[in-house]
Amino acid sequence: MLRRALPTRRAHEARQFEFRGAPYTVGVGRFEDGALAEVFIDCASKGMLPLGDDAKDAAVCLSIALQYGAPADVIQKAVTRTTDGAATGIIGAVLDLLET
Repeated sequence: MLRRALPTRRAHEARQFEFRGAPYTVGVGRFEDGALAEVFIDCASKGMLPLGDDAKDAAVCLSIALQYGAPADVIQKAVTRTTDGAATGIIGAVLDLLET
């Protein structure tokens, strides 16, 4: 399987949200067809370094999966959720925010 190349220049959109009481900024890039291609997640609060590190690593893994062809909606449905359907992890929370 080949990794789908990203255009050299591409739009970047950023949004802020809160998850588990911590503020985050999520940035996304898209392929030329509009499909989600890359995700950047940053925990915007000082003193939350472990959360920020975990979020950045999760974003790298999500971006690689998307670039190798994993559909965002399949990932969104596969992540762990509570009994009422809320995401329990940062990847699910980001994908829910973006409504892939």
